[in-house]
Amino acid sequence: MSGTMLAGRAAVITGAADGIGHGIARRFVREGAGVIVADFDRERGAAVAAELIALGGRAQFVACDVTQRDQVFAAVDACVAAYGSVDILVNNAYSGEGPLRIERKTDDRFGAALTMCLFATKWAMERALPHMKARGWGRVINMASLNGVNAHMGSADYNIAKEAVRAYSRTAAREWAATGICVNVICPAAISAAYRRFAEMAPEVAAGAAAANPMGRMGDPEADIGGVAAFLASEDARYLTGNTLFVDGGGHINGVPWAPDLGPE
Repeated sequence: MSGTMLAGRAAVITGAADGIGHGIARRFVREGAGVIVADFDRERGAAVAAELIALGGRAQFVACDVTQRDQVFAAVDACVAAYGSVDILVNNAYSGEGPLRIERKTDDRFGAALTMCLFATKWAMERALPHMKARGWGRVINMASLNGVNAHMGSADYNIAKEAVRAYSRTAAREWAATGICVNVICPAAISAAYRRFAEMAPEVAAGAAAANPMGRMGDPEADIGGVAAFLASEDARYLTGNTLFVDGGGHINGVPWAPDLGPE
């Protein structure tokens, strides 16, 4: 354990079995939070929960496919059952397909992205809201993406879904501001599971994007993203809501080149 910033708090983190979610979970338990590792990957999810406990933290794995409302509800309910509250909600889970030109993306792909991003976030926030309101305290951290902000090629479905999350978050922040619940968004640039998959498909493009970052690298999920998430989840962020934090090494300033080969137009 390394700190007490989140001592006594309880968090649900979706997609916590890998990548950014995993990094945030590690940082949260190091800061004293109890964590629900909510993920569809049962093997990895259980292993991550055991890892967090080995770090000296409190953790429990809950199998959760965020495209299923009942399973999202169950993850929030499990947090209340395990720790007596749900103080922090991190909506991070996403799993998509490879890049494809916008005109070749089907309605089903757009629908799947919206369900996994917007609706999963909506369901989790709605389920957590009564508990947070009752305590007069809550922190919601929704993960969006520079892909949507910069309109990266090949991922229109993901871009649109993540921008929908940002709009939803800002509206919730406004409507819930008087309740003690803060809602903020992180647009990260980090070595996530999705980034690793992309690097396997287009290593030169991925390497070029990392090199073009003002800091010359992609972020570390725990050290670079987890620290900001821990701040947003803390008492110190009590007057910060409705914001998007670009935790990206400065990549958003002028935009990072991201142009995969999508084939002929």
